Amino acid sequence: MLKQIDWTSPQGAPLKVALLQGNIPQDLKFKADRYAMTLSIYKRLIEASKGQLIVLPETAIPRFLDAVDPSYLKEIERVAVARRGDVLIGVPIRDPAGRYFNSVVSVGASPSQRYDKSHLVPFGEFVPSGFGWVVRTFAIPLSDFSLGAANPKPLALAGQLVAPNICWEDAFGEEIIRQLPEASLLVNVSNVAWFGDSLAPAQHLQISRMRALETGRAMVRATNTGMTAIIDPRGGVVARLPQFAEGVLEGEVQGHSGATPYVRLGNYPIVLACLALIAALVFRRIRIVGRAGESR
Repeated sequence: MLKQIDWTSPQGAPLKVALLQGNIPQDLKFKADRYAMTLSIYKRLIEASKGQLIVLPETAIPRFLDAVDPSYLKEIERVAVARRGDVLIGVPIRDPAGRYFNSVVSVGASPSQRYDKSHLVPFGEFVPSGFGWVVRTFAIPLSDFSLGAANPKPLALAGQLVAPNICWEDAFGEEIIRQLPEASLLVNVSNVAWFGDSLAPAQHLQISRMRALETGRAMVRATNTGMTAIIDPRGGVVARLPQFAEGVLEGEVQGHSGATPYVRLGNYPIVLACLALIAALVFRRIRIVGRAGESR
């Protein structure tokens, strides 16, 4: 019955989005001799798309941002400005202290902005103490990222307040709502090519659908090999690209304002309900044991 209630309401005009799926094989993604072709693919897809907000996947540019040819970024920015829009690029970023981050950065009509991933994957993105040998054995690139801000702010892009999340960050609802209710649109950038043709990409799409439903916000997903999709605020998949195919998914999304009960309360109600259930079960067990002792 609660699904019939509109907890959020439309905000602003519908936004044209273009979600890019480069389909770069994981075993070639970080090869130096493949780098120029990767940049060429994404530049071509950007130029072919018509969105006001163009989104590239996680680490779409497989090189630190400061090592990317500035003219390449300027050309992308020129295309975005001409359309009065913005491009959100997945790219690793390093700072003068030598730390590096799994990030998205924007270029275009709006001032350049950045989001750094704050929930890192063990072994894939950071190395637990004493396990460096695992990363050396499997030669995992960029395997020791630093944490992003604990309380990030939405990015003001293409007339919306965008709440980015990177890869499996959207598995944690309590982290998604850190940028709400200010944010009007959710954006996920992912590279699940690591998982090949398994159930993981489809499961990840289901996770994103849940985040859209519980926040009352549309979610757009740009992935390397799939599942690139547009999800409405009720968790329905509006459109999706096929897996393991290069392409651009274009469509319109509507920003939303307001707060669902989950945005307001987070996980507290369900945690308290679980604790109450455990307490009731313990109390019941104590009574049963007590009665058994009395009967003897």
